[in-house]
Amino acid sequence: MKKGTVVEGIVETVEFPNKGKLIIDGKQVEVKGGIAGQKVRIALNKVKKDSAKGRILEVLEPAPEEISPRCPHFGQCGGCAYQNLPYQEQLHLKERQLRKMMDQAVNEEYVWEGISPSPKEDGYRNKMEFSFGDAYKDGPLTLGMHKKGSFHDIVCVEDCRIVDEDFRRILKETLSFAEETGLPYYHRMRHEGIWRHLLIRKGEKTKEILVDLVAASSPLLTEHLLKKWTDRLLELELSGTIVGILHTKNDSLADAVIDEGTDILYGRVCFYEELLGLKFQITPFSFFQTNSLGAEVLYEKVREYIGETKDKVIFDLYSGTGTIAQMLAEVAKQVVGVEIVEEAVTAAGENARSNGLKNCTFWAGDVLKVIEDLPELPDLIVLDPPRDGVHPKALEKIISFGVEKIVYIACKPTSLARDLEMLQGRGYQVEKMAGVDLFPGTVHVETVALLSKLGSMNL
Repeated sequence: MKKGTVVEGIVETVEFPNKGKLIIDGKQVEVKGGIAGQKVRIALNKVKKDSAKGRILEVLEPAPEEISPRCPHFGQCGGCAYQNLPYQEQLHLKERQLRKMMDQAVNEEYVWEGISPSPKEDGYRNKMEFSFGDAYKDGPLTLGMHKKGSFHDIVCVEDCRIVDEDFRRILKETLSFAEETGLPYYHRMRHEGIWRHLLIRKGEKTKEILVDLVAASSPLLTEHLLKKWTDRLLELELSGTIVGILHTKNDSLADAVIDEGTDILYGRVCFYEELLGLKFQITPFSFFQTNSLGAEVLYEKVREYIGETKDKVIFDLYSGTGTIAQMLAEVAKQVVGVEIVEEAVTAAGENARSNGLKNCTFWAGDVLKVIEDLPELPDLIVLDPPRDGVHPKALEKIISFGVEKIVYIACKPTSLARDLEMLQGRGYQVEKMAGVDLFPGTVHVETVALLSKLGSMNL
């Protein structure tokens, strides 16, 4: 077995995140993607003594439980991986992956509470960032998601199933407008061109829609053109209501949506969403869970885990627009949120005031730098960090507070598994844990863990 060899085998297991494992000629072979039970043809690209890595060239035989995906872009778009499985089987797969990972990461016995499904399997996302590009090198302009396995090619996902019809109509109209202008997309390697991204956000409960066209600075992108685009969006027949249309300038070399100045073309710079009876103002770039109904399931679990909060001070670290802080504030003495995105902190303060909550304060800054300057000492801590988890130095400071309970929410379970090593080594033990599926059809899943300081557990 050598590099470049083409082999066939049956995928035995799939580990997080989407790592298929096979045994071929006595070697364990790892591939990206695949479903357990599939017979696949693989090209090996890395071979060691006892293991190898490869890429799937072709699925020769489907897995017994496979179904036809509802999305016509499945297999081309890199966004979804499991739409060829019934939803219950997706949940079983994610639960097996999570349980195996956490059983290895947790030192002592703990209660595993399973995985909660998303209330909606299709059309669940309240936010999408679409990219401009070409479908193939030097091909025609398109707008959509990156092609599976490609950093350059874009798939126009005009029939994407994880968003509703309003997203699809705005995408198609924006692409049609961009094509008619004749202006080029921003080429990330040559650092030239104009069109970069289309950001759409929509409230599940309120049906309010916010649209943001992200483009490089250019005198060719005139006020007249932007008004033409705005008018065309406002003429669309939508189930929701557009409350804001924005234009964001982005001349950064990074292939990411970076706000270097945002103009309001129509309406306002925010939209509103409701969760568990509270109303939240959400700006274009502030963090807010992308599955509103699923977020309610997640936050109910957080409230359950945090337990009795009367007369307690709670730190909500990496607080975003303050959703968790405000849900806990009604039954706590004081909640202090810390978030690095300043516009999210501003929105969080306005959200708290509009919800009539006077015991919430929000601080802007890096948790690592801000946490020592907070005026209160916490009794309980909620952590909801970004995908990479908590910085080790910040985690040391968090642990030093010595609170009785920590609730850790992870959108990337491998980061939680890593951080558990330090938490357990400094006197905390996992009491219970659960998964919440906020991302049907994809490899992603949220994990919630309750950690108690040794000596205060109730197992």
